[in-house]
Amino acid sequence: MDEQQKIEHQIELATRAAALVKDETTVQRFRSFAEELKQKLLRMMRRGKVRARAYELWEQAGRPADRDVEFWVEAEGQIEEERDQRRSSDSEKR
Repeated sequence: MDEQQKIEHQIELATRAAALVKDETTVQRFRSFAEELKQKLLRMMRRGKVRARAYELWEQAGRPADRDVEFWVEAEGQIEEERDQRRSSDSEKR
């Protein structure tokens, strides 16, 4: 089981536990824990997208040495821009 699957499993368990518990404070803690795990999962997925994009940019540039940070920053910007465009498009549809 990889890290992503472990986190997804933990989210599922925390969500189930929150549905079964009667104490509202404990329910809130389970829900908060599940939300923290979801955010961690999103960051992991984003990091993977950035890594793949940075690699593509590096290859397109002819695989130059010592420019990894440059490609990483560019990839982050592109991924962020795409996310903003999706959000904007989604909000216009509503």
